Amino acid sequence: MRPRVSEQLDFEGELAVIIGVGGRHIAKERALEHVAGYSIFNEASVRDYQFKSPQWTIGKNFDATGAFGPSFVSADELPPGAAGLGLVTRLNGQVVQQCNTADMIFSVADIIAILSEAVTLEPGDVIVTGTPAGIGWARRPPLFMKPGDLCTVEIEGLGTLSNAIADETHPA
Repeated sequence: MRPRVSEQLDFEGELAVIIGVGGRHIAKERALEHVAGYSIFNEASVRDYQFKSPQWTIGKNFDATGAFGPSFVSADELPPGAAGLGLVTRLNGQVVQQCNTADMIFSVADIIAILSEAVTLEPGDVIVTGTPAGIGWARRPPLFMKPGDLCTVEIEGLGTLSNAIADETHPA
């Protein structure tokens, strides 16, 4: 859903990690023991709100902007840390992001270890890992999603997440 206060809804195809065993201060060497499985996330970012302040969190947390699923694949069905999986994001059939999960800045084990230093992870928690290069905001000219667009994120071994983009229509 593109918020009515913005015309800068950006795509971000990402790997989602689902925690199966909770914990705090989890060692990197044991972090993958805490993963139940993986899925797909499209973290649609509202860029003009992301940059309204030095804290970018609001631009990533508008209602109905984060698509998740549709499948869950258990950790034992994929390579450790889901490393080495191809990730492709398409907007209206055109490839706009293409990478491999092996190229993530932080591995799944790193992310779990770092997050668990600050918060207690609980079974069922979903960690959205980050996106590869190719976001619309960084293109010249910028490329944002608009009503009627179809955004598809595909991750090897996990399947495909497809979402039609619509404008927010309900009153304040």
